[in-house]
Amino acid sequence: MSVGVVNLSGSKNGFADYFEFFNLPRQFKIDRQLLDQSYVKVQQEVHPDKHVSAADSEKRQSLQIATYANTAYQTLKQSLKRGFYLCELAGLDPELETNTSMPKEFLMQQMELREAMDDAKKDVMALSALQDQVQKQLQTLIVTIGEQFDQQHNPNLALQNLRAALFLERFMEELDHRISDLS
Repeated sequence: MSVGVVNLSGSKNGFADYFEFFNLPRQFKIDRQLLDQSYVKVQQEVHPDKHVSAADSEKRQSLQIATYANTAYQTLKQSLKRGFYLCELAGLDPELETNTSMPKEFLMQQMELREAMDDAKKDVMALSALQDQVQKQLQTLIVTIGEQFDQQHNPNLALQNLRAALFLERFMEELDHRISDLS
């Protein structure tokens, strides 16, 4: 079963991974337009509404494939989720819940960002400037992660930076909440 020719008698488990499901190369940098097109094509073929009058087994299969497509799409369209998925495919466990060790320089950066946020308190302009700064750091880190996966083929190093990027993403969310609360 391939994208564009979804066979409901097949199985979603016939695919090695989400990349193969959408007929994309297994890499960090993806063609987002191609991903979107592939997703829409799959949904048009397997959406449960198209199989209302089908046999129960075909309806169930359609729902399973549509659900798998949704999960695959949500994973691949977001860079950090895609990176953690690539780590999983490489046999790496990010240990997000248990491994809190980070390089000393990153821990220092975290402390500096927290201090800057506390210093800004209720100053929306200062918080927005900090948000812009962190967004640039996050974008730079995502480019680095992409290079570590796609050029250096070093998922271990990419994983360390993914964990750092996850902190920056969560910090951005916290900044968003603070700014929203002040607006």
